[in-house]
Amino acid sequence: MDMTKRLGALGILWGAITLLAVAVPAPAKTPGTETPRDTLIRAAFTGTVRADALRQVMSAEAGAIALLARDVHDREAQMTKAIARSYIAKLRNSRSDALAARLQFEALAAADPKDPEAQAAIGGWHIESLATLGSMVARMALGARKAVGIDALDRSVVLGGNRAMFTGLAALLRAELDPGDPRVRPLAEAAVNGTAPTALDRTIQKSAAELLMAMKTSDAATIKALCKRLLPFGRLRD
Repeated sequence: MDMTKRLGALGILWGAITLLAVAVPAPAKTPGTETPRDTLIRAAFTGTVRADALRQVMSAEAGAIALLARDVHDREAQMTKAIARSYIAKLRNSRSDALAARLQFEALAAADPKDPEAQAAIGGWHIESLATLGSMVARMALGARKAVGIDALDRSVVLGGNRAMFTGLAALLRAELDPGDPRVRPLAEAAVNGTAPTALDRTIQKSAAELLMAMKTSDAATIKALCKRLLPFGRLRD
């Protein structure tokens, strides 16, 4: 299969980076309203139909753009917009959107090198690209690099303290790429025993516990499939 066909078959860029939709507490909202991040969360973790999920993501992106029109420096809106673009890349199998999302994440990391969310986004972009497309295609088509991804994930873990979100995400991503990675187990254990201040932290904490259980009895292929299911858009049927 040539590169063009393989890219079309597998899709480009991937929901792991979109775990970050609630990696930090969202701003306070009026009861009964849904923020753009809320919409992203709903699309990523409850959506089962691709077209419906894409409509929700595009709505969230529009909401983030509207917030940026009021305040161009609104970092929450900037991150939400970048996350939405990465969702669109996945749902449309779009290389150009994937690369655009990467540039946005890199800009956010450059603006605040101590932000664990931005580091985790970059790490997820590289590692999920490699896990989905294979090292050669991901490197040639997208410029994905394992060393860059692992370094960014390691930074996110350090910067995130003992948050289950960051240790758990690192464990899931490493296991999806290589279930034999010796860092997977200690990272998953750290997530299980870490703090969980947000709903996503608690979700990832449960996923880390499920990963640890699978590592006791399952083979590599089963562990990879489990990680893919636990990451965003793992519920899509189409």
